[in-house]
Amino acid sequence: MSASTMRSSSLGRLVSGAAGLLLVGIAATPAHAETIRERQWHLTAMKAEQMWQSSTGKGVTVAVIDSGVDDDLPDLKGQVLPGLDGAPESPGDEHTDYDGHGTSMAVLIAGTGEADGGNGTYGLAPGVRILPVRTPDRGLDGARYTEEFSETVSRGIRYATDAGAQVINVSMGVSRGSKQLTAAVKYALDNGSLVFAAVGNSGEKSKGNPVEYPGATPGVVGVGAVGKNLRKTAESEYGPQVDMAAPGEEMYHVCPNGNDLCRSHGTSDSTALASASAALIWSKHPTWTNNQVLRVMLNTIGAPTDGAKRNDSIGYGIVRPRVALQNPGDPGPADVYPLPDLAAAEASASPSASDPAKDGGAVAEGGSTAATASAPASKDSGNTVLWIGLGLGAALLLGGSAVAAVMRRRGREAVSLSAAEMPASQMPYPGSTSVPPGSAPQGYPTNGGEHR
Repeated sequence: MSASTMRSSSLGRLVSGAAGLLLVGIAATPAHAETIRERQWHLTAMKAEQMWQSSTGKGVTVAVIDSGVDDDLPDLKGQVLPGLDGAPESPGDEHTDYDGHGTSMAVLIAGTGEADGGNGTYGLAPGVRILPVRTPDRGLDGARYTEEFSETVSRGIRYATDAGAQVINVSMGVSRGSKQLTAAVKYALDNGSLVFAAVGNSGEKSKGNPVEYPGATPGVVGVGAVGKNLRKTAESEYGPQVDMAAPGEEMYHVCPNGNDLCRSHGTSDSTALASASAALIWSKHPTWTNNQVLRVMLNTIGAPTDGAKRNDSIGYGIVRPRVALQNPGDPGPADVYPLPDLAAAEASASPSASDPAKDGGAVAEGGSTAATASAPASKDSGNTVLWIGLGLGAALLLGGSAVAAVMRRRGREAVSLSAAEMPASQMPYPGSTSVPPGSAPQGYPTNGGEHR
């Protein structure tokens, strides 16, 4: 299951205050032409231009295991490699995206901004290459989809590892793990890759906060989402499977059709940014191992402010690749995986270990327990966090909600807005005078449904 909720409007410069602007609760604001880049608040917050002076991710390959990646999209031209098609029942191949989700993730990771005369979408690591692996379409029944998803993702992880992908991004998940999936992740780690996966978008009480895989598979870096206020978003799932967090609210990027502008949110998006962060670090330090790259990410992370080493909302904290590039510190031993869940799972699988089911542990199919924390974890799903050193305060949300039509497709909520209906984002960016004061757009659904 994939998961970004998306809205679209016409690509390029969008005008706020245009005639016929359909807003609820606010008056039309002065006209202002705003580029996609100006809307990408997460790049401003993470000081992307500053990072790109030392690393763009060049030389690193990121595998995107998803619905396919459109290699004809202007912002991805020349960035997408031949890959693996695990959905032969769908038309086309791995470069044919059957629902647009994989292409959106690839753009958030490696977009070059080349569309619309240089006014397109920038990914956090615009120098990386994308290796697409297409998974089955969710048109299959639930049980069959879960089985085929696990098989395809497992095969895709091994394929990506053998093809030289240092980073493997899985912005999808299902409710059951498997021995096959656990073994594939271990294969990737043993052969020098890192696997990042979304923890899911069912964090609200009404959704039950179910554990999802591969996000909770031992050895996978489970990624949650934070918003502009730097708190866990309501939809982002919480628990010991959360290792870190990244922006996953009001994410602007070109739509998969290449003509419109989409606004999305979810742990899909945050996972893409975590994967891109690893690529930036690895590009600057190509001799480091996967363990060292991840350890530096953890050492330089924006930690929880409650004094705990980690909590269940954001894990060990929010990714800060800029800090990792500037002052990475000691990367530590090359052959020791820095998160505790893998060693704990291996210990529990040994003959001398206690039975996790008898101990009350959450047991995945295949006998491995859900990821375990190395410090006491808070069950609070909305802990306040501070993105230390980014220079970005919480955005003032003063605007009203947009009127939109909602449609369901393959379990994914997609909201389409015309150019006249799309309000311009007017978040005050640090150091920018080009964005007028006002309100950030509100009103999009806070839940990504079954998708991440």
